[in-house]
Amino acid sequence: MIVQETRIRTAERDDDADLGALDRDTWSPLHAVVPAPVPPYGPFFDDRHLPEDYLVAVVGGELVGYVRVAQPIPLASHAHVLQIQGLVVAGSARGRGVARALLRAAGDLARKRGATRLTLRVLGHNAPARALYASEGFAVEGVLPGEFLIDGEYVDDVCMGRSLAD
Repeated sequence: MIVQETRIRTAERDDDADLGALDRDTWSPLHAVVPAPVPPYGPFFDDRHLPEDYLVAVVGGELVGYVRVAQPIPLASHAHVLQIQGLVVAGSARGRGVARALLRAAGDLARKRGATRLTLRVLGHNAPARALYASEGFAVEGVLPGEFLIDGEYVDDVCMGRSLAD
């Protein structure tokens, strides 16, 4: 069996359709706080979601994942903190280390942008994601109980973070 290498790169405008399709294909109440997308689909990129905020994973020429790294609070006093605002991996690429590679690349990008902390928010019921984040050095820094109502169930919003000094 040949294992193909995962290449991580900054997203490009031309990735819009592939990223939109990936988002739709991977939508799940396990991680989504918005309803499932329905046609007509808008563009993936917009004024608030720019290509330079995304790293994409490519395996064998196919875009199989992305991570978004952005400043959560647009204040100079908060510029040292960046946040992962989306991590998606195609079902066909799961279990191959793609998410881990994207997380590590997100940390590298955050450091390059001058951040000293990287944070994220994850739904409390998303045990696989929480375990992955913990294995990459993220610690629970707070929990907002019952913050979301998803499929008739209240779900906690778990805030996690890590220092980029290590």
